[in-house]
Amino acid sequence: MMSAMPQTIFITGCSSGIGYATAECLKGRGHRVICSARKVEDVSTLIEKGFECLQLDLADSASIHNAVQALIQMTDGKVDALFNNGAFGQPGAVEDLSRDVLRNQFETNFFGTHELTNLLIPLMRKQGHGRIIYNSSVLGFVAMKFRGAYNSSKFALEGLADTLRLELRGSGIHISLIEPGPIESRFRANAFAMYQKHIDPTKSAHNQTYQAMEARLQKPGPAAPFTLPATAVAEKVIHALESGRPKARYAVTVPTHLFAWLKRLLPVTWLDKILVSVE
Repeated sequence: MMSAMPQTIFITGCSSGIGYATAECLKGRGHRVICSARKVEDVSTLIEKGFECLQLDLADSASIHNAVQALIQMTDGKVDALFNNGAFGQPGAVEDLSRDVLRNQFETNFFGTHELTNLLIPLMRKQGHGRIIYNSSVLGFVAMKFRGAYNSSKFALEGLADTLRLELRGSGIHISLIEPGPIESRFRANAFAMYQKHIDPTKSAHNQTYQAMEARLQKPGPAAPFTLPATAVAEKVIHALESGRPKARYAVTVPTHLFAWLKRLLPVTWLDKILVSVE
């Protein structure tokens, strides 16, 4: 099905999973999709598949500026929407996260996303309209153990997006947050690689717990109930992009709906008892 009004949308983190599925869906609806990926080989693969694609490392300010300059040249400075999807998860107990490891998580998930967004807002102001869509998480409003770096980056992202939505009111630029739960992607495999790189379980008080976590991160197939395909997120992005009245938040998967409901209704101590049992 073709969209009534084709738009130009820039998407970060398109090498696989949510980013790639969303790029495919939007392109199929007649939108001009410009992808980005961190690795040069992934950029080449996306171009071979027929996408316009730029190299972009959200942890590198120079890379962000270079990508935006290229984007402006490709589009004559007319970008209708930005889908901030690029991110990764750093597993590990909070007490095992060094300052550098936590900073590394925030450079991509928060600071890079913020810098990219701020570079594109003036283009949207000039044209009088725009959509900025953030891919957050159920972990952007409830915290789960051994995900402290990722939890905190997504909590911060939600606070930033909520503030931006208020500040841009009346500008024609709309802000939306997507809050997925478990989605089929390479997220766990990538998270396991970051765990191996930055966490030494032999020096941790949580050594035994880490053994179970390692098994979960390496488990083939869906690791959690109610896991949905990446296209479930793409469907919400389509609404946030095309609707005349985009929502501030889009919940995706049963766990997101459930925990949003539980957070509103339960005392903190009761909710903690539920969250501490989640692996």
